[in-house]
Amino acid sequence: MSTASRSDSMRGGGPVTGGPNSTLEPFADEVNDFETPKHSVFERLYTGTGGFKIVSRRRFYYALTAAFVLISLLSIGIRGFTLGIDFAGGSRIQMPAAGTATTQKVEDIYSQTIGHAPVTVQKVGSGSAETIQVRSDTLSAAQTDALQTALFNAFQPKDRDGNVSRNAISIAEISETWGSQITKKAVIALVVFIALTMVYIAIRFERDMSIAAIASLFFNMIVTAGIYSLVGFEVTPAAVIGLLTILGYVLYDNVVVFDKVEENTRGVVNTSRRTYAEQANLAANQTLMRSINTTVIGILPIVGMLVIAVWLLGVGTLKDLALVQLVGMIVGAYSSIFFAVPLLVSIKERWGPVAVHTKKVLNKRAGLASARAGAEAERRAIAATGRELGARPVREAGQTPRPGARPSGKRNKRRH
Repeated sequence: MSTASRSDSMRGGGPVTGGPNSTLEPFADEVNDFETPKHSVFERLYTGTGGFKIVSRRRFYYALTAAFVLISLLSIGIRGFTLGIDFAGGSRIQMPAAGTATTQKVEDIYSQTIGHAPVTVQKVGSGSAETIQVRSDTLSAAQTDALQTALFNAFQPKDRDGNVSRNAISIAEISETWGSQITKKAVIALVVFIALTMVYIAIRFERDMSIAAIASLFFNMIVTAGIYSLVGFEVTPAAVIGLLTILGYVLYDNVVVFDKVEENTRGVVNTSRRTYAEQANLAANQTLMRSINTTVIGILPIVGMLVIAVWLLGVGTLKDLALVQLVGMIVGAYSSIFFAVPLLVSIKERWGPVAVHTKKVLNKRAGLASARAGAEAERRAIAATGRELGARPVREAGQTPRPGARPSGKRNKRRH
Protein backbone atom coordinates (compact mmCIF):
# COMPACT_ATOMS: atom_id res chain seq x y z
CA MET A 1 0.00 0.00 0.00
CA SER A 2 1.38 3.39 -0.93
CA THR A 3 1.78 6.28 1.46
CA ALA A 4 -1.04 8.22 -0.21
CA SER A 5 -3.44 5.32 -0.04
CA ARG A 6 -2.58 4.71 3.59
CA SER A 7 -3.18 8.37 4.43
CA ASP A 8 -6.50 8.36 2.59
CA SER A 9 -7.52 5.28 4.50
CA MET A 10 -6.72 6.96 7.80
CA ARG A 11 -8.60 10.12 6.87
CA GLY A 12 -11.57 8.08 5.75
CA GLY A 13 -11.77 6.32 9.10
CA GLY A 14 -11.06 2.85 7.73
CA PRO A 15 -9.81 0.19 10.15
CA VAL A 16 -6.13 -0.50 10.43
CA THR A 17 -5.28 -4.20 10.61
CA GLY A 18 -2.25 -6.30 10.92
CA GLY A 19 -0.77 -4.57 13.96
CA PRO A 20 -0.72 -5.30 17.66
CA ASN A 21 -3.36 -2.65 18.50
CA SER A 22 -5.94 -3.89 16.03
CA THR A 23 -7.66 -5.84 18.83
CA LEU A 24 -8.86 -2.56 20.35
CA GLU A 25 -11.18 -1.82 17.43
CA PRO A 26 -14.13 -3.90 18.73
CA PHE A 27 -14.11 -1.92 22.01
CA ALA A 28 -14.32 1.50 20.35
CA ASP A 29 -18.07 1.21 19.86
CA GLU A 30 -18.48 0.19 23.51
CA VAL A 31 -16.72 3.33 24.67
CA ASN A 32 -18.79 5.48 22.31
CA ASP A 33 -22.02 4.04 23.76
CA PHE A 34 -21.64 6.35 26.76
CA GLU A 35 -21.45 9.57 24.78
CA THR A 36 -24.52 11.80 25.07
CA PRO A 37 -26.76 11.77 21.97
CA LYS A 38 -26.77 15.02 20.07
CA HIS A 39 -30.43 16.03 20.14
CA SER A 40 -32.26 19.25 20.80
CA VAL A 41 -33.49 20.04 24.30
CA PHE A 42 -37.16 19.50 23.45
CA GLU A 43 -36.43 16.25 21.60
CA ARG A 44 -34.46 14.90 24.56
CA LEU A 45 -37.20 16.02 26.92
CA TYR A 46 -39.94 14.37 24.87
CA THR A 47 -38.16 11.11 24.07
CA GLY A 48 -36.39 10.69 27.44
CA THR A 49 -33.11 9.73 25.78
CA GLY A 50 -31.09 10.30 28.93
CA GLY A 51 -29.51 13.45 27.58
CA PHE A 52 -30.08 15.54 30.71
CA LYS A 53 -27.32 15.11 33.27
CA ILE A 54 -29.28 14.82 36.49
CA VAL A 55 -27.37 12.22 38.49
CA SER A 56 -23.93 13.30 37.30
CA ARG A 57 -24.71 16.88 38.41
CA ARG A 58 -26.02 15.76 41.78
CA ARG A 59 -23.74 18.11 43.71
CA PHE A 60 -25.40 21.08 42.06
CA TYR A 61 -28.87 19.77 42.91
CA TYR A 62 -27.78 18.95 46.46
CA ALA A 63 -26.57 22.54 46.86
CA LEU A 64 -29.83 23.87 45.40
CA THR A 65 -31.88 21.61 47.68
CA ALA A 66 -29.83 22.64 50.73
CA ALA A 67 -30.36 26.31 49.84
CA PHE A 68 -34.13 25.79 49.66
CA VAL A 69 -34.16 24.03 53.03
CA LEU A 70 -31.91 26.65 54.68
CA ILE A 71 -34.01 29.58 53.45
CA SER A 72 -37.20 27.83 54.56
CA LEU A 73 -35.88 27.04 58.04
CA LEU A 74 -34.57 30.58 58.51
CA SER A 75 -37.93 32.03 57.46
CA ILE A 76 -39.82 29.69 59.78
CA GLY A 77 -37.48 30.50 62.68
CA ILE A 78 -37.36 34.27 62.14
CA ARG A 79 -40.68 35.25 60.56
CA GLY A 80 -42.81 32.39 61.81
CA PHE A 81 -46.28 31.74 60.38
CA THR A 82 -49.27 33.99 59.87
CA LEU A 83 -51.85 31.90 61.70
CA GLY A 84 -55.43 32.23 60.63
CA ILE A 85 -58.18 33.20 63.01
CA ASP A 86 -59.14 29.52 63.42
CA PHE A 87 -55.76 28.84 65.01
CA ALA A 88 -54.90 32.11 66.72
CA GLY A 89 -58.40 33.19 67.74
CA GLY A 90 -59.76 36.71 67.39
CA SER A 91 -62.53 38.63 65.64
CA ARG A 92 -63.52 38.73 61.99
CA ILE A 93 -65.51 41.70 60.68
CA GLN A 94 -67.06 41.47 57.23
CA MET A 95 -69.09 44.06 55.31
CA PRO A 96 -70.10 44.70 51.67
CA ALA A 97 -67.56 46.64 49.61
CA ALA A 98 -70.17 48.58 47.67
CA GLY A 99 -70.33 52.37 47.72
CA THR A 100 -67.39 54.39 49.04
CA ALA A 101 -65.93 51.63 51.22
CA THR A 102 -62.24 50.91 50.67
CA THR A 103 -59.73 48.89 52.67
CA GLN A 104 -57.86 52.04 53.71
CA LYS A 105 -61.01 53.83 54.92
CA VAL A 106 -62.14 50.75 56.85
CA GLU A 107 -58.71 50.43 58.47
CA ASP A 108 -58.76 54.12 59.47
CA ILE A 109 -62.21 53.82 61.07
CA TYR A 110 -61.14 50.67 62.91
CA SER A 111 -58.02 52.37 64.28
CA GLN A 112 -59.97 55.47 65.39
CA THR A 113 -62.68 53.42 67.08
CA ILE A 114 -60.63 50.67 68.75
CA GLY A 115 -57.39 52.55 69.32
CA HIS A 116 -55.03 50.22 67.46
CA ALA A 117 -54.63 48.89 63.92
CA PRO A 118 -56.27 45.63 62.83
CA VAL A 119 -54.27 42.52 61.96
CA THR A 120 -55.35 42.47 58.30
CA VAL A 121 -57.84 44.27 56.07
CA GLN A 122 -58.46 42.79 52.63
CA LYS A 123 -61.00 42.84 49.83
CA VAL A 124 -62.29 39.47 48.59
CA GLY A 125 -64.68 38.42 45.86
CA SER A 126 -65.81 40.48 42.90
CA GLY A 127 -68.89 42.26 41.63
CA SER A 128 -71.90 42.23 43.91
CA ALA A 129 -70.26 39.53 46.08
CA GLU A 130 -67.23 41.69 46.85
CA THR A 131 -66.68 42.21 50.57
CA ILE A 132 -64.14 43.74 52.92
CA GLN A 133 -62.83 41.48 55.66
CA VAL A 134 -61.12 42.74 58.80
CA ARG A 135 -59.25 40.38 61.08
CA SER A 136 -58.33 41.63 64.54
CA ASP A 137 -57.56 40.54 68.05
CA THR A 138 -60.49 39.43 70.17
CA LEU A 139 -62.81 42.38 70.75
CA SER A 140 -65.08 42.92 73.73
CA ALA A 141 -68.83 43.31 73.34
CA ALA A 142 -68.56 47.11 73.75
CA GLN A 143 -65.79 47.35 71.15
CA THR A 144 -67.74 45.17 68.73
CA ASP A 145 -70.85 47.35 69.08
CA ALA A 146 -68.88 50.60 68.70
CA LEU A 147 -67.05 49.34 65.59
CA GLN A 148 -70.24 48.09 63.97
CA THR A 149 -71.92 51.45 64.58
CA ALA A 150 -68.96 53.43 63.23
CA LEU A 151 -68.77 51.37 60.06
CA PHE A 152 -72.52 51.63 59.50
CA ASN A 153 -72.53 55.41 59.91
CA ALA A 154 -69.60 55.82 57.54
CA PHE A 155 -70.65 53.55 54.66
CA GLN A 156 -74.39 52.77 55.05
CA PRO A 157 -74.00 49.17 53.80
CA LYS A 158 -76.92 47.27 52.27
CA ASP A 159 -78.00 43.72 53.00
CA ARG A 160 -78.82 41.06 50.40
CA ASP A 161 -82.26 42.51 49.86
CA GLY A 162 -80.78 45.90 48.98
CA ASN A 163 -81.87 47.60 52.18
CA VAL A 164 -79.56 49.74 54.27
CA SER A 165 -79.02 47.69 57.40
CA ARG A 166 -76.64 47.57 60.31
CA ASN A 167 -76.83 43.76 60.17
CA ALA A 168 -75.01 43.85 56.81
CA ILE A 169 -71.87 44.14 58.95
CA SER A 170 -71.19 40.70 60.44
CA ILE A 171 -68.76 40.03 63.28
CA ALA A 172 -67.58 36.55 64.23
CA GLU A 173 -65.67 35.72 67.42
CA ILE A 174 -63.32 32.75 67.82
CA SER A 175 -61.81 32.09 71.23
CA GLU A 176 -58.12 31.33 71.68
CA THR A 177 -59.00 28.11 73.51
CA TRP A 178 -60.89 26.76 70.53
CA GLY A 179 -58.05 27.86 68.26
CA SER A 180 -55.48 25.98 70.34
CA GLN A 181 -57.62 22.85 70.20
CA ILE A 182 -57.80 23.09 66.41
CA THR A 183 -54.01 23.56 66.26
CA LYS A 184 -53.44 20.48 68.42
CA LYS A 185 -55.74 18.34 66.30
CA ALA A 186 -54.08 19.56 63.08
CA VAL A 187 -50.61 18.70 64.39
CA ILE A 188 -51.77 15.24 65.50
CA ALA A 189 -53.34 14.60 62.09
CA LEU A 190 -50.13 15.68 60.34
CA VAL A 191 -47.91 13.48 62.53
CA VAL A 192 -50.16 10.43 62.11
CA PHE A 193 -50.31 10.90 58.35
CA ILE A 194 -46.52 11.20 58.09
CA ALA A 195 -46.03 8.11 60.24
CA LEU A 196 -48.41 6.04 58.11
CA THR A 197 -46.74 7.31 54.95
CA MET A 198 -43.31 6.32 56.23
CA VAL A 199 -44.57 2.83 57.12
CA TYR A 200 -45.97 2.42 53.61
CA ILE A 201 -42.71 3.63 52.03
CA ALA A 202 -40.68 1.21 54.17
CA ILE A 203 -42.89 -1.68 53.01
CA ARG A 204 -43.20 -0.61 49.38
CA PHE A 205 -39.53 0.12 48.62
CA GLU A 206 -36.24 -1.52 49.49
CA ARG A 207 -34.11 0.12 52.17
CA ASP A 208 -32.17 2.68 50.13
CA MET A 209 -35.23 3.76 48.14
CA SER A 210 -37.17 4.15 51.39
CA ILE A 211 -34.51 6.48 52.80
CA ALA A 212 -34.51 8.62 49.64
CA ALA A 213 -38.33 8.75 49.48
CA ILE A 214 -38.67 9.76 53.15
CA ALA A 215 -36.01 12.46 52.70
CA SER A 216 -37.93 13.76 49.68
CA LEU A 217 -41.12 13.80 51.75
CA PHE A 218 -39.58 15.90 54.52
CA PHE A 219 -37.94 18.22 51.99
CA ASN A 220 -41.33 18.88 50.42
CA MET A 221 -42.95 19.64 53.78
CA ILE A 222 -40.17 21.97 54.94
CA VAL A 223 -40.00 23.95 51.70
CA THR A 224 -43.78 24.27 51.39
CA ALA A 225 -44.01 25.50 54.98
CA GLY A 226 -41.07 27.83 54.36
CA ILE A 227 -42.75 29.39 51.33
CA TYR A 228 -45.89 29.96 53.40
CA SER A 229 -43.79 31.64 56.07
CA LEU A 230 -41.71 33.67 53.60
CA VAL A 231 -44.62 34.98 51.53
CA GLY A 232 -46.90 35.42 54.51
CA PHE A 233 -49.73 33.14 53.39
CA GLU A 234 -52.28 32.69 56.16
CA VAL A 235 -52.20 29.21 57.70
CA THR A 236 -55.73 27.88 58.08
CA PRO A 237 -57.27 24.41 58.60
CA ALA A 238 -57.79 24.27 54.84
CA ALA A 239 -54.05 24.85 54.34
CA VAL A 240 -53.27 21.93 56.67
CA ILE A 241 -55.66 19.71 54.71
CA GLY A 242 -53.96 20.82 51.51
CA LEU A 243 -50.54 19.96 52.97
CA LEU A 244 -51.73 16.43 53.75
CA THR A 245 -53.01 16.17 50.18
CA ILE A 246 -49.75 17.19 48.54
CA LEU A 247 -47.83 14.64 50.61
CA GLY A 248 -49.89 12.08 48.75
CA TYR A 249 -48.83 13.67 45.45
CA VAL A 250 -45.16 13.48 46.50
CA LEU A 251 -45.54 9.82 47.41
CA TYR A 252 -47.17 9.14 44.03
CA ASP A 253 -44.32 10.86 42.16
CA ASN A 254 -41.71 8.88 44.09
CA VAL A 255 -43.46 5.59 43.35
CA VAL A 256 -43.53 6.35 39.62
CA VAL A 257 -39.88 7.41 39.44
CA PHE A 258 -38.52 4.63 41.64
CA ASP A 259 -40.48 1.98 39.75
CA LYS A 260 -38.71 3.11 36.59
CA VAL A 261 -35.35 3.15 38.37
CA GLU A 262 -35.96 -0.36 39.66
CA GLU A 263 -36.89 -1.53 36.16
CA ASN A 264 -33.80 0.01 34.53
CA THR A 265 -31.34 -1.17 37.16
CA ARG A 266 -32.56 -4.76 37.41
CA GLY A 267 -29.52 -6.99 36.86
CA VAL A 268 -27.17 -4.06 36.20
CA VAL A 269 -24.47 -5.51 38.49
CA ASN A 270 -24.22 -8.54 36.22
CA THR A 271 -23.12 -6.45 33.23
CA SER A 272 -20.16 -4.20 32.57
CA ARG A 273 -21.59 -1.78 30.04
CA ARG A 274 -23.40 0.71 32.27
CA THR A 275 -23.30 1.75 35.90
CA TYR A 276 -26.20 2.00 38.33
CA ALA A 277 -25.96 5.80 38.19
CA GLU A 278 -26.31 5.85 34.39
CA GLN A 279 -29.36 3.60 34.46
CA ALA A 280 -30.93 5.70 37.23
CA ASN A 281 -30.23 8.86 35.24
CA LEU A 282 -31.95 7.29 32.24
CA ALA A 283 -34.97 6.48 34.42
CA ALA A 284 -35.11 10.08 35.67
CA ASN A 285 -35.04 11.32 32.06
CA GLN A 286 -37.72 8.87 30.99
CA THR A 287 -40.08 10.04 33.75
CA LEU A 288 -39.17 13.75 33.52
CA MET A 289 -41.67 14.55 30.78
CA ARG A 290 -44.33 12.54 32.55
CA SER A 291 -43.74 14.47 35.78
CA ILE A 292 -43.97 17.77 33.91
CA ASN A 293 -47.21 16.72 32.21
CA THR A 294 -48.87 15.49 35.41
CA THR A 295 -47.76 18.61 37.30
CA VAL A 296 -49.11 20.97 34.63
CA ILE A 297 -52.37 19.04 34.38
CA GLY A 298 -52.68 19.05 38.17
CA ILE A 299 -51.93 22.78 38.40
CA LEU A 300 -54.54 23.86 35.84
CA PRO A 301 -57.61 23.04 37.98
CA ILE A 302 -55.84 24.53 41.02
CA VAL A 303 -55.30 27.80 39.14
CA GLY A 304 -58.96 27.67 38.14
CA MET A 305 -59.88 27.14 41.79
CA LEU A 306 -57.80 30.18 42.75
CA VAL A 307 -59.51 32.32 40.12
CA ILE A 308 -62.97 31.24 41.26
CA ALA A 309 -62.14 31.48 44.96
CA VAL A 310 -60.37 34.84 44.95
CA TRP A 311 -61.85 36.84 42.09
CA LEU A 312 -65.40 35.50 41.84
CA LEU A 313 -66.63 33.99 45.09
CA GLY A 314 -64.23 35.27 47.70
CA VAL A 315 -64.23 31.91 49.49
CA GLY A 316 -61.18 31.86 51.77
CA THR A 317 -61.28 28.09 52.29
CA LEU A 318 -60.88 27.36 48.58
CA LYS A 319 -58.09 29.93 48.29
CA ASP A 320 -56.10 28.44 51.17
CA LEU A 321 -56.56 24.90 49.89
CA ALA A 322 -55.51 25.86 46.35
CA LEU A 323 -52.44 27.83 47.44
CA VAL A 324 -50.85 25.00 49.41
CA GLN A 325 -51.57 22.49 46.63
CA LEU A 326 -50.08 24.78 43.99
CA VAL A 327 -46.86 25.24 45.95
CA GLY A 328 -46.63 21.61 47.05
CA MET A 329 -47.13 20.07 43.61
CA ILE A 330 -44.34 22.17 42.06
CA VAL A 331 -41.95 21.41 44.93
CA GLY A 332 -42.93 17.72 44.84
CA ALA A 333 -42.20 17.41 41.12
CA TYR A 334 -38.74 18.89 41.70
CA SER A 335 -37.91 16.71 44.70
CA SER A 336 -38.91 13.39 43.11
CA ILE A 337 -36.62 13.87 40.07
CA PHE A 338 -33.79 16.16 41.11
CA PHE A 339 -33.39 15.16 44.75
CA ALA A 340 -34.73 11.65 45.41
CA VAL A 341 -33.03 9.92 42.45
CA PRO A 342 -29.55 11.48 42.98
CA LEU A 343 -29.81 10.74 46.71
CA LEU A 344 -30.67 7.11 45.98
CA VAL A 345 -27.61 6.79 43.70
CA SER A 346 -25.34 8.39 46.31
CA ILE A 347 -26.53 5.91 48.95
CA LYS A 348 -26.10 2.95 46.59
CA GLU A 349 -22.58 3.95 45.57
CA ARG A 350 -21.26 4.24 49.12
CA TRP A 351 -21.32 0.52 49.92
CA GLY A 352 -22.62 -2.85 48.74
CA PRO A 353 -22.57 -4.56 45.34
CA VAL A 354 -23.46 -1.38 43.44
CA ALA A 355 -20.34 0.39 44.76
CA VAL A 356 -18.12 -2.56 43.73
CA HIS A 357 -19.77 -2.77 40.30
CA THR A 358 -19.39 0.95 39.66
CA LYS A 359 -15.66 0.83 40.41
CA LYS A 360 -15.21 -2.17 38.13
CA VAL A 361 -17.00 -0.52 35.21
CA LEU A 362 -15.13 2.76 35.62
CA ASN A 363 -11.77 0.98 35.84
CA LYS A 364 -12.56 -0.95 32.67
CA ARG A 365 -13.46 2.25 30.86
CA ALA A 366 -10.30 3.92 32.06
CA GLY A 367 -8.25 1.04 30.60
CA LEU A 368 -10.16 1.18 27.31
CA ALA A 369 -9.73 4.92 27.10
CA SER A 370 -6.00 4.64 27.76
CA ALA A 371 -5.55 1.92 25.14
CA ARG A 372 -7.67 3.88 22.70
CA ALA A 373 -5.54 6.98 23.24
CA GLY A 374 -2.37 4.95 22.63
CA ALA A 375 -3.79 3.45 19.44
CA GLU A 376 -4.82 6.87 18.20
CA ALA A 377 -1.32 8.23 18.89
CA GLU A 378 0.25 5.40 16.91
CA ARG A 379 -2.15 5.92 14.04
CA ARG A 380 -1.15 9.55 13.85
CA ALA A 381 2.50 8.53 13.86
CA ILE A 382 1.80 6.11 10.99
CA ALA A 383 0.04 8.81 9.02
CA ALA A 384 3.00 11.13 9.56
CA THR A 385 5.82 8.64 8.77
CA GLY A 386 4.06 6.46 6.21
CA ARG A 387 5.33 3.14 7.65
CA GLU A 388 3.29 -0.01 8.12
CA LEU A 389 1.70 -0.69 11.50
CA GLY A 390 4.12 -2.84 13.51
CA ALA A 391 6.84 -2.76 10.79
CA ARG A 392 10.42 -1.88 11.65
CA PRO A 393 12.19 0.85 9.71
CA VAL A 394 14.54 -0.54 7.01
CA ARG A 395 18.21 0.57 7.12
CA GLU A 396 19.75 1.34 3.77
CA ALA A 397 23.10 -0.15 2.73
CA GLY A 398 26.05 1.62 4.27
CA GLN A 399 23.82 3.43 6.78
CA THR A 400 25.17 3.58 10.31
CA PRO A 401 22.97 1.66 12.80
CA ARG A 402 21.14 3.79 15.31
CA PRO A 403 22.43 3.62 18.89
CA GLY A 404 20.99 0.68 20.84
CA ALA A 405 19.78 -1.20 17.75
CA ARG A 406 20.12 -5.01 17.71
CA PRO A 407 22.39 -6.59 15.08
CA SER A 408 20.54 -7.60 11.94
CA GLY A 409 23.17 -9.81 10.29
CA LYS A 410 23.85 -13.51 10.83
CA ARG A 411 26.38 -14.57 13.44
CA ASN A 412 28.98 -17.24 12.72
CA LYS A 413 28.62 -20.06 15.15
CA ARG A 414 31.69 -20.75 17.20
CA ARG A 415 33.19 -24.14 16.56
CA HIS A 416 34.79 -26.20 19.29
